[in-house]
Amino acid sequence: MSGPRVNSFFLGNSSGVDFSIILSPRDAETGKLQLANCSGSKRAGDWNLDVTPGVNTSKVTVSLTRTLELCLPNATECCPSPLCVVETLQVLACRGSVMLAQLLIQAEIFANSSFAGNVSENATIIPNQAFKPLGSCPCNLTAGACDVPCCCDLECTPDLQQLFSGSCFTGVFGGDVNPPFDQLCSSQSMEYTPEWFPFLCVQSSLDNTPFLGYFYHGSTSTPKVPSFKIPLQTSPGKPFTGYREGDPIITEEDEYFTVPQQSMAGQCVGNAPVAYLHNFDVKCLTSLESYKEGLPHDVRINTGTADFIQQNVLYRAITDRGKFITESENLLTAEVLCQNVTFAEHYKFIWKDKSIEQVNVTVFHGSLCDGEILTQRFTVEFLSLNSTNGEELFDIPGYQVGKPVRAANLNASDPLGSLNIWQPAGRGLCASATYRPVLFGVDSYSGCILEVDINEDCSLLRGNVTEKLNALIQATHIGKRDNSSYSELNDWVEIIRLDPFSSNVSTGGLKGICPDIPANLNIRIIFAKVGAVQGIPQHQILAVQISYSTVLWEFQCRLGCKNTLSFLHITASVQFIEVPAQPPLPVTRYQKIYAEFDCTRNEVCWPQLLYPLTHFYTGEPYSQSLAKGLFLAFLVLLAAVMSNPCFSKLWNR
Repeated sequence: MSGPRVNSFFLGNSSGVDFSIILSPRDAETGKLQLANCSGSKRAGDWNLDVTPGVNTSKVTVSLTRTLELCLPNATECCPSPLCVVETLQVLACRGSVMLAQLLIQAEIFANSSFAGNVSENATIIPNQAFKPLGSCPCNLTAGACDVPCCCDLECTPDLQQLFSGSCFTGVFGGDVNPPFDQLCSSQSMEYTPEWFPFLCVQSSLDNTPFLGYFYHGSTSTPKVPSFKIPLQTSPGKPFTGYREGDPIITEEDEYFTVPQQSMAGQCVGNAPVAYLHNFDVKCLTSLESYKEGLPHDVRINTGTADFIQQNVLYRAITDRGKFITESENLLTAEVLCQNVTFAEHYKFIWKDKSIEQVNVTVFHGSLCDGEILTQRFTVEFLSLNSTNGEELFDIPGYQVGKPVRAANLNASDPLGSLNIWQPAGRGLCASATYRPVLFGVDSYSGCILEVDINEDCSLLRGNVTEKLNALIQATHIGKRDNSSYSELNDWVEIIRLDPFSSNVSTGGLKGICPDIPANLNIRIIFAKVGAVQGIPQHQILAVQISYSTVLWEFQCRLGCKNTLSFLHITASVQFIEVPAQPPLPVTRYQKIYAEFDCTRNEVCWPQLLYPLTHFYTGEPYSQSLAKGLFLAFLVLLAAVMSNPCFSKLWNR
């Protein structure tokens, strides 16, 4: 330790434990410390021992009681040398005569170096650098000593200055901080004197020199760090008007209610606000080292009407850790540190109109060990108050962003259909890829890798690829609304399928080349905003089109072409296109004519033909632009006159 106080901690139950401190001088012959015993006390020499007990941890403080000031003449109880204290201490924790813990402290403490003389009350006046140089002798680098060859150093006696008077520093560094400048009338240092000098020179004192420069005395401002706290959406005297779709949910402390969500970059954000009526299901990767607890579950939530409700939390234990642990390092069991963490959290918000009636949370806990990668899952689901058995009764008829698109197979006895895209896993092969539903309003792009043999028949390859793409769309119709009924045919739109283009190009028996492979599936969904229910916009699907894009597959050699398998990437994209609910009014004849002269829609702007002749034109002086305009008008008038037949007859005469 190098200071007068040091802290340490005793881990464990401290009841019945006696703490003591002893000085441990070294043996003069062997240099070893003397053996310690449990018969010490909490004071030894100039040292005190204080213990602050806790539940499972006790704070142990060792402090020095003597002063650390340097000795003045005829003074006692002070430090005779700068190295004031050099001692060895031992702190013991004993239960009876049994030593439980031992702490060895080597103390080397220096005396305080504070100034002990008389302090003058005259404050040092720093000159304004805009009018007087701050440092009159820049070469004076050593305090209390003469700097050779710095002739402006006041510590240099006249005898010393005679030794280097012929080689003093020159210029600003040598103390000439106000040298005469070239424009000064009394200056004779100009090598090439102009003819007008000294008739046009500056007559000024050296105190007003350009070498001082100008100094900007700017003000500093403290940066405003954006706070996560926001005021309630209410004004004094008016009640809270309730939530609208997309509004962040507020807690009792006027903060956002946050649940980890995925950002646009694909990473998980731990403090992302939950939006009203927006469902999500995300997975986040974490380890024991980077694990952080989320928002406490005892936080009360604002219902939307200035009332607050408590979360109903149900805790469960994870039985199958294999579904969440995606990667594990081979570590010895005795060296692994494990901790009980949250594996998954499922939130269910029961809502009615613009308020939240109830919040149910299910939390799954499990043990996460060091070296393992955990895939946490967080889901948020909004259910209407009229829902039964956790199933939504579709009080809101239209689609909401983020909800699955409803599909049906109306030509089969079981009308339940599906519209999916791939969710690759592992190596990204199509054989191991799973499906996930198409979400309304979310443009998606996914794919997988298909292994193809060099001897693959092109017709069979086209059929295999088409079969895998068609497996994503197990439906003939798509629901116009989220509450479309299977018994009402008008609630559904038929999927428009465009077959892939085939040019029937022959490869001439070449292996490893197949043209016109329908490797890309394009799903285009056209929708419109048809109204609002309780302030929530309602979307309706108008049409769905499915098309294919073909590619030329060629076998790619790898590792000297010793392999017989190559890869074919097949993809599926979903695009949502919004159109007006009603067709726009046709453009009138006046609007068509006006559009021809609209400067914002055309490169040529005829209304601004005479703009250079107006006072708004600042590209050149007004007199020049007026002269050029009149000259141009004269040329136009002359051309018009000369093109007249009468002028040609007069010219011939």
